[in-house]
Amino acid sequence: MESVPALFFDLALILITAGVTTVIFKWLKQPLVLGYIVAGFLIGPHFTYFPVVEDPTNVSTWSEIGMVFLLFAIGLEFSFKKLKKVGGPGAIMVLTELIIMFTTGFFVGKLFGWQRMNCIFLGCMLSISSTSIIVKAFDDLKLKNEKFTTHVIGALVVEDLVAVILMVILSTLSVGNTFNGGELVLSMVKLMFFLIIWFVFGIYLIPSFLKLIRKFMTKETLVIIAIGLCFMMVMLANYAGFSSALGAFVMGSILAETLEADIIHRLITPIKNLFAAIFFVSVGMLVDPKILVDYTWPVVIIALTVMIVKTLSATFGMLISGRDIHTSLKAGFCFCQIGEFSFIIASLGLSFKVIDDYLYPIIVTVSIVTTFFTPYIIRLANPLYNWLNPRIPEKWKQAMTNYSEGFKVSENTTLTFKTFVINQFKNMLIYGCIIFALALICFSAIGPFIIKNINGIWGGITSIAITIAILSPFIWAMAFKYKISLTNSRLITKNVFERHVIAFIFILRYIIAITIITFILRHFISINFFAAIGIAIIISLILAFSNGIMKFYDRLEKNFMDNLNKRQKQASFIIPEVLQQNFHLEKVTVSPLSQVVGKQLKNTVFRRDYKVSVVCIERGKNIYDLPDKDMAFYPYDIVTLVGSDENINKVKPIIEVEDTELIRERKAHNMTLHSVKISEHSPLCHVSLLNSMFKDRYDAMVIAIQRGDEYILSPSASLVFSCNDIVWFVSSNDAAKMIKQKEEI
Repeated sequence: MESVPALFFDLALILITAGVTTVIFKWLKQPLVLGYIVAGFLIGPHFTYFPVVEDPTNVSTWSEIGMVFLLFAIGLEFSFKKLKKVGGPGAIMVLTELIIMFTTGFFVGKLFGWQRMNCIFLGCMLSISSTSIIVKAFDDLKLKNEKFTTHVIGALVVEDLVAVILMVILSTLSVGNTFNGGELVLSMVKLMFFLIIWFVFGIYLIPSFLKLIRKFMTKETLVIIAIGLCFMMVMLANYAGFSSALGAFVMGSILAETLEADIIHRLITPIKNLFAAIFFVSVGMLVDPKILVDYTWPVVIIALTVMIVKTLSATFGMLISGRDIHTSLKAGFCFCQIGEFSFIIASLGLSFKVIDDYLYPIIVTVSIVTTFFTPYIIRLANPLYNWLNPRIPEKWKQAMTNYSEGFKVSENTTLTFKTFVINQFKNMLIYGCIIFALALICFSAIGPFIIKNINGIWGGITSIAITIAILSPFIWAMAFKYKISLTNSRLITKNVFERHVIAFIFILRYIIAITIITFILRHFISINFFAAIGIAIIISLILAFSNGIMKFYDRLEKNFMDNLNKRQKQASFIIPEVLQQNFHLEKVTVSPLSQVVGKQLKNTVFRRDYKVSVVCIERGKNIYDLPDKDMAFYPYDIVTLVGSDENINKVKPIIEVEDTELIRERKAHNMTLHSVKISEHSPLCHVSLLNSMFKDRYDAMVIAIQRGDEYILSPSASLVFSCNDIVWFVSSNDAAKMIKQKEEI
């Protein structure tokens, strides 16, 4: 008999053990992640009372795939627009917490006498909280509708991005196994370059590709394409010297801006759950009780550091980001644990062999301990505020209130000159990255191919012509696309200093364009520097007056912006930025268990009690904008709500009712299939099914009639019973007895 590969045994052992432990942890009302970790410990090499995984190498490969899917799913929920909406307050809170926790973690490691890289990794691992555990705590504690949760979720969005950047920084440090400021700066510049290129080209190409094949797309093809794009970006990230996790996250964030994002997320979730389970099980396999016994005090001290210092640092970050003290306490006390990103960072350190083996099980144990205490710490926020509030001097309260109000004003204030200058440099950076990327392709592939096939100076001239033709739209945008609106025109004449600054920016853009063309000329042919500058000026002037290039660039930019805003444009209308601080649109799906099913819009209390309006109802292929007040809700209607975050969060649980039971078993019933034969004396003989009143009189349904060797299925109401027909009907046992007794069939 053919032997089964060890992988089959390992997967069976992993999934069955994980399934049983997660059921137990669900019963205990604990996060499933902890169940996976315990399952990994049970089948790991350090627990001898249970079957052990035979081939850890295969499990390690599968866990890496799990990490990829985990980051891909996080990317699908991430959005650069969502990051923009969170804005400065979320970034201030996260950076404050990051600085405090990294410093604290580093010095705690030094306190234990650990090596420098262990301390650096420890500081990073303690800086990132667990999104899944916090969201799970909100569900368990019924806090999803609280106002402070929106600030927590916003900060978690920023933390996801910070965690990915930390992984890039740690990868750079791990290669040299030492801190090198120059290499770190170079890595960050390279990261920024590749993120811009991947995002710009991804947003331009991928939605257009998906639109092209949309009419041929099925769920099967969409999930295959999405996973293929994910692993393609993983390979590109690895080729560029970054981690596979970064590539998965970037592709997820690109697909998050497409119309297919919600469907992809729904289709990917079961696959992500499978591989993520293997990843967390592999984490548990590394837990060594012997190490934990030897490092009991580090576990206790690090856990206390997370639960105390991390909580207080997050609260402080919320305070200085402009939140009031009550909101800051309730939000800050949610960041009292570490989770999945800490495991990923630890795995990174182990893969580079820059951290010691004992650090991994310590971090896992700290995560388990802090996760267990998370709900209790979140509950402490209100009692602490009630105790603290009367003891805070009124002078301090007023100062904090003034600071919070001032922060809100500064958030909504637009400094036109400052905004204009920032946008100019941002555009220069984006154009520069695109030009640099396209020039690399031309210099490394297109140019050498042309020179190889066309000898002499004509090969160089041809290469220059093709390179400039490819780069010309973006060179034109760099030099001549200023987009000075009427407001900015008035701004230029406001004062001398601002006029000089804006003139300098325009001149700088033109000089950069001239420099790029000069570099292209001198790369392909030997030419005097000043002659190259002269030719570059002539070429730039030709580009400046070329309507074709201008229209081509405008078309490129329009397609990019259409792709970027396509998903947002599917809403009934777009809320202007001036209102986005207080209102937003959100789509929710009506659950069959919702109390609004069958209820007319006028009979709901959304607008009266919650200040939330229904602006659109999608039902199948039909879209009802501004639905009539008499329109009723059906199950699986997609409803677009407009209102504040706080009020929409109160309405969502009314519409999206979650079923606590995955499978419902039908209660015992006595409905069965019966048959009776119509005799010559039966009152049904020669009577139509309609006139027999079979359904109304006996609450029974005729489903078939056997007439000789012929079976008449689902007979029509006009069918006439014949003598000796065998009637098959569904009814209760009592109704069947009544039929036989009363009708004397």
